[in-house]
Amino acid sequence: MSEFKLARRVADLPPYLFARIDKVKKEVAARGVDIISLGIGDPDLPTPDFIIDELCRSARKPANHRYPDYEGLDEFRSAVANWYGRRFNVSLDPATEVVNLIGSKEGIAHFALAVTDPGDVNLVCTPNYPVYPIATDFADGETVFIPQPESNNFLPLLDSVSDEMWQRAKSIYVNFPNNPTAAMATPEFFQKLVDRARETNTIIVHDAAYTEIYYDDNNKPLSILETPGAKDVAVEFHSLSKTYNMTGWRVGMAVGNPQLIGALGNIKTNVDSGCFQAVQEAAILALNEGDAAVEENRKVYRKRRDVMVKALEKAGIECRVPDATIYLWAKVPEGYTSAEFVTKMIEEKGVVITPGSGFGEPGEGFFRISLTVPTERLEEAASRISSL
Repeated sequence: MSEFKLARRVADLPPYLFARIDKVKKEVAARGVDIISLGIGDPDLPTPDFIIDELCRSARKPANHRYPDYEGLDEFRSAVANWYGRRFNVSLDPATEVVNLIGSKEGIAHFALAVTDPGDVNLVCTPNYPVYPIATDFADGETVFIPQPESNNFLPLLDSVSDEMWQRAKSIYVNFPNNPTAAMATPEFFQKLVDRARETNTIIVHDAAYTEIYYDDNNKPLSILETPGAKDVAVEFHSLSKTYNMTGWRVGMAVGNPQLIGALGNIKTNVDSGCFQAVQEAAILALNEGDAAVEENRKVYRKRRDVMVKALEKAGIECRVPDATIYLWAKVPEGYTSAEFVTKMIEEKGVVITPGSGFGEPGEGFFRISLTVPTERLEEAASRISSL
C-alpha cells in the first residue's frame, strides 16, 4: 500500500486528549473491569422530552430534509437574541450578530480560519480546552499561552503579557466558567480584558458553554457581552450541549461583533451546509421554554457536586468547591504526576478521570472529575480513589 506525505498540520497534531482517554478506558473495560467514567464532560441526563418531541415533529416536515440556511434559520437566530436579552440583558441583532453552529467546538475551530493569517499570534489562557491552540495551528498561527494559576483564582495573568505581545496578538481565547478549573470571571476582570483588547485591537474569543450550570442564583456567570465596549472586540460562543443535555445534537451559536460574526459565517458557507433544520426548530423551543428544565439540571449537579466534594475531602484530596460547570478540579496526591495518578486510577481502580496536564502545563498537579454519572456511582468512585 502506498505511503503518503500528510499535511504538516496533521503530522504535528497531538492525539486528542479525550480520544486517548477513551481508548485506554476501552482497553481496561475489555479486561472485565467495572468502569466509572468521570473523564469526558458528556451529560448522562436525558434531553428533556419536550425537546425530543419537537425534534420528532420537525423531522417529519419534508421541507426540513433539504439544505438548511447557512447562517441558521431566522427563527433560530431570533430565539438566540431573545434568550440573550432575557438571560444577560444583552441586545443582539439576529441578522448580523448571531450565527448558528454545528456545536460550539466546530465554531471555535473555524473562527481561527476566519481571522488568523500565517504567523499571527493568538493568546490562549491556560489550563485550556485543547481546541483553542489546535485551531490556531490549523490556521498556521502561533499560540502564546497566558497562565491562569491557582494563586490568581485561576484567572489569567493579563499583566504578564508584554505591551509588544499585546500589539502582536490577533486574538485572545478565554473561557468562563472555565473548563477545566471551574473558575468564574468577575466583572472587573472582563472589563480589564475588554479595555486592553480595545486599546490593542485584539479580538476576544469567549467560550461561554457552561454559563447555565451554576449553583448560586446570586452569583450567575456572566456573558462577556454584558461588559461595556465588549461588542467592539468580542465574539462569544455558546452551546445547547451542556445546558439542555444535547451534546450529540450538535447545535450552538456564536454572537457578538457583526464583522467577526460575518467572517465566521463566510467560512462556514464554504465548509459546511448548516445544522439540520429539525434540530434548529427543537433548539428554538429549548431556548424559549427550557428554563425550568435547566433549573432541574442544576439541582442534580449541585447534589452531585456536594457529594463528591465531601467524599474527596474525606479521602484527603484537596478540591475546589465550584460555583459553576459540571467539573471538579482537584489536586493530585503527593508522589504522583497528573498522568501517573490518572493512569493508576484507570488501570487499578477502574475510575476514569482526566489529567490536569492534558489542559496545558499549569494543569500539572491537578485532575478533573466530570459530574456526569449518578450520585451512587460518584460515591463508589470516591471510595475507590480513597483506597489507593
